[in-house]
Amino acid sequence: MIPATTLSGRKVALFGLGGSGIATARALAEGGAAVTAWDDNPESVARAEREGITVANLREVDWSEFASFVLSPGVPLTHPKPHWTVELARGASVEIIGDIELFSRERAARCPDAPFIAVTGTNGKSTTTALIAHILAAAGRDAQMGGNIGRAVMTLDPPARDRFHVVECSSYQIELAPSLNPSAGILLNLTPDHLDRHGTMQRYAEIKERLVAGSDTAIIGVDDSYCAQIADRLERVGKDVIRISKRLPLTDGYFADGTDLMEAVRGQYSRIGFLEGIGSLRGLHNAQNALAAVAACLKVGLDLGEIQSGLESFPGLAHRMEQVGRRGRVIFVNDSKATNADAAAPALSSFQRIYWIAGGLPKEGGIDSLRSFFPRVAKAYLIGEAAPQFSATLGDAAPYEISGTLDAALQHAAEDAARDEAAEAVVLLSPACASFDQYRNFEIRGDAFREVVLALDGIVPFGGKR
Repeated sequence: MIPATTLSGRKVALFGLGGSGIATARALAEGGAAVTAWDDNPESVARAEREGITVANLREVDWSEFASFVLSPGVPLTHPKPHWTVELARGASVEIIGDIELFSRERAARCPDAPFIAVTGTNGKSTTTALIAHILAAAGRDAQMGGNIGRAVMTLDPPARDRFHVVECSSYQIELAPSLNPSAGILLNLTPDHLDRHGTMQRYAEIKERLVAGSDTAIIGVDDSYCAQIADRLERVGKDVIRISKRLPLTDGYFADGTDLMEAVRGQYSRIGFLEGIGSLRGLHNAQNALAAVAACLKVGLDLGEIQSGLESFPGLAHRMEQVGRRGRVIFVNDSKATNADAAAPALSSFQRIYWIAGGLPKEGGIDSLRSFFPRVAKAYLIGEAAPQFSATLGDAAPYEISGTLDAALQHAAEDAARDEAAEAVVLLSPACASFDQYRNFEIRGDAFREVVLALDGIVPFGGKR
């Protein structure tokens, strides 16, 4: 745990008592703050009270007594309208912050030179975060990974000069972290997402920009216009900017040339790494993730040999193009984290002969943006509420069936793929949808896929993962 000592002796309100909220309340109390916590869910309040956290209805307290208000990132700050606690805090002129801000303040107070890598972007941030933490750990460093992935940030070990924090940051968390200042900040890409919470694409991009704007070094993917403009803008004001591209050679920065990772210095190119033969980093999107990881790890002191070794031993991220198993020439891939069409595109672009399981709770636009990948689809197996919509989009472009459930889709896809004579066929769960119509979250959906795959006769698991 990281005790939140920067609010020692202060009264602090906290709303949101999920896992990270309870962890934050404990960190505040451990650091000497007087915490008053609440949640709209009575069960969460009761759980917190059982665990010794002071709870009180924040509608009925004197907000003028609070120095700070710590808000869960899942609670609306601005859109579609501010949560009632936000309005009360603003009315009393109480600062509104999140757990990433508490971490940033502790680092500044304890050890401002402690190596800290923060990662954001619309897609790829979890894989990039996990990859960086893996490279650091494989090189013998004390790597602490958390934030929007894995552990709540305040449950990690405290900042120290020889301890490397790698933190995934969502737009919600960045919005609540005004002093966020990583050693290396990564912005991978920007496409429309979470606009229900941020109102406009411009506001969403502005929030994401804050992470790299506050970084000692800004590592920015420049393959979309939003990020390219951010890189140019930060460079004009004197920020140390490293550009990365998965598509185009750069004059300065890092870019992918096939499976080779290249460095450009004033138009002179040299190979600094490679992804050939690394199944967990297959595809252009993973080239971008790897380039960001290389740039960040170099910035915090690793050498190219350590980085390449870490790339080659990376096992991949659960639910993100996770290679679950193989049966003969057929690979089974769990990409359950692809909860929208943009997130599904990387997997569809990475394989040539795909038996595609798609569907769930559809998002705006459906799968229309994925039409260029339909020729790769040997057959689609449609599940959940999106099945009728997706079948209409597929039309005559690819064979499909409406399977209804994940179990039925997987069984049918496995049977059909087994008859395919291609050198490699892939049964791919990449839903392009939220899971909420049939599963509580994408992890449970992916776990269900993995469980059924590993129960198939003749399956050889990848890397012994079960």
